[in-house]
Amino acid sequence: MRERTLSLIKPDAVSKNAIGPIIALLEKGGLKVVGAKMIRLNRTQAEGFYSVHKERPFFNSLCDFMTSGPIMATVLEGENAIIRNREIMGVTDSAKAAEGTIRKAYGTNIERNAVHGSDAPETAQTEIAYFFSPNELNGL
Repeated sequence: MRERTLSLIKPDAVSKNAIGPIIALLEKGGLKVVGAKMIRLNRTQAEGFYSVHKERPFFNSLCDFMTSGPIMATVLEGENAIIRNREIMGVTDSAKAAEGTIRKAYGTNIERNAVHGSDAPETAQTEIAYFFSPNELNGL
């Protein structure tokens, strides 16, 4: 099934100049970038995006991290894009991620893990709309 997913390259990976290599891994994995923008989230934007985690103990440090520098927001399209992106990213904890995954190559730990990706079609739709208007996307 052809679908779309949100992929964020987080401040740690942006600061490592890893945008190009990360996008290359995603494209090599069969995903196409149909929208992209570099932005710096303010606190309100970060808290809004991660509001599902508001009651979790890591919420404040996650928002601090996500506002610490620019991010690269992308929309990826492809066959089973959500699952495929998550396979290419690797597990959340970079220390436990498999060799060859983005998080193993560019992440540091469970929070500074280089990338974010949507986990379900409904989440992808909401997350894409958080960062992109329909006229900013190509394809479909």
